[in-house]
Amino acid sequence: MIDAHALINGDRQNSYGSPAESFNRTAALWSAYLGRGVSAKDVAVCMALLKLAREAYRHKPDNLLDAAGYLGLAADMVKEDPS
Repeated sequence: MIDAHALINGDRQNSYGSPAESFNRTAALWSAYLGRGVSAKDVAVCMALLKLAREAYRHKPDNLLDAAGYLGLAADMVKEDPS
């Protein structure tokens, strides 16, 4: 079984680049769409919330694993930009 740490630090980085770069790009797009600032940490937290919303509808093991992974990435975003 894959754990959240392996998930956020493994093959996905090879496929999509670093989470910080990806979330910063996503934050820029969401900021433009919403007309207000969104941070990389906001992206990670909102993605975790999406997974929890899916879990509230129906249990699927990867919902919780992915939510934990996104929250781990949110913690990483705070370490990179503690403001």
